[in-house]
Amino acid sequence: MASSSIIPATTMGKIRAAQPTDGLAAVLAIGTANPLHYVPQGDYPDYYFRVTHSDHLTHLKPTFAKLCRITGVERRFFHHTEELLAAQPDMSLEARLEIVAAAAPELAASAAAKAIAEWGRPAADITHLVVTTNAGAHAPGTDVRLVSLLGLRHNVCRTALQLNGCASGSAALRLAKDFAENNRGARVLVVCVELTVAVFRGPNETDSFDTLISQALFGDGAGAVIVGADPHARERPLFNMVAASQAVIPDSEHVPKMQLGSGGIDWNVSNGLPRLAAGIIERCLLDALVDQLTAIVGSVVDWNDLFWAVHPGSGGMLERIGKALRLAPEKLAASRTVVREYGNMLGATVIFVLDEVRRRRIDPEGAGAGADLNEEWGVMIGFGPGFTVETMLLQAAT
Repeated sequence: MASSSIIPATTMGKIRAAQPTDGLAAVLAIGTANPLHYVPQGDYPDYYFRVTHSDHLTHLKPTFAKLCRITGVERRFFHHTEELLAAQPDMSLEARLEIVAAAAPELAASAAAKAIAEWGRPAADITHLVVTTNAGAHAPGTDVRLVSLLGLRHNVCRTALQLNGCASGSAALRLAKDFAENNRGARVLVVCVELTVAVFRGPNETDSFDTLISQALFGDGAGAVIVGADPHARERPLFNMVAASQAVIPDSEHVPKMQLGSGGIDWNVSNGLPRLAAGIIERCLLDALVDQLTAIVGSVVDWNDLFWAVHPGSGGMLERIGKALRLAPEKLAASRTVVREYGNMLGATVIFVLDEVRRRRIDPEGAGAGADLNEEWGVMIGFGPGFTVETMLLQAAT
């Protein structure tokens, strides 16, 4: 009779005991990066029509200028300069993907190197790598390039997310939490890198608000976070990642939409999106977090007793979300600062917001008048196609 291949119970117990961690995952370090080239938002309408050779569409420029003003953005960073665009007059899908393939790993590595330096441990100690982007479509992609650029171990466990829209940063952090808490000793590097050359295009005669808003709002950037549980003595947790969830709003598949085509990524942002987000945000938060929050505070939750790291989308979306949750103006100050200084960088944006929340907590004197960031508990929110809402309950560790 053949011997059994079943692992003995005592051995299995030892294997399982080595897997889960004792504590919650935590944000251990944050790094951000942008391209060198930027355009002030006030100059962007003239710049945009000039570089796309569209000055003859005079009837569209006032509409576009108005869109640029109402976004709440003051400047945006771009990898694609006027010189690069002039060298690629047709800007085919192949040309866009070649630009992204070369530039995205470098920008991602810049943000990741900052996070690793702040973390203070060797890059080879990273066990898991989660990379998100809405720009490229390559295999091997940015995740593989980062292994050599950063000096990661050859057996680092890689996960790549593509076309998850603005929710991709929050989704990546949710995955990182799972990896960190279910693999003892794991240290997860999350990197979100966005290059809008994939969605950049000139206007045409039939353009509406929905097709022009993406050209007025999005910018380039990369954010990186190191996540781990059971911190070592020399590691300094910034935020404990208490609970995470994802919800898809029924009958909302049309808002917003992303599709890869011959002209790059078609990113259709409906002008009804801020209203939709505001209408469902409180219910999503209650469904996802109310049990944990009630157990923590022991009473009915007041949203103003929390700190907030909200993907801004735009200034208009923040305004509607603030009203829906009855938040004091300063509660979304970090999100407003990021969208003003950088625009909407899709998945990377929420990492910039988390970094801004951290900065304001460390340096309250530099945070601006009325900024109240002494709360222990907070919420991170990301939005994406679907319509998808990502939420995470955070506990400040600093």
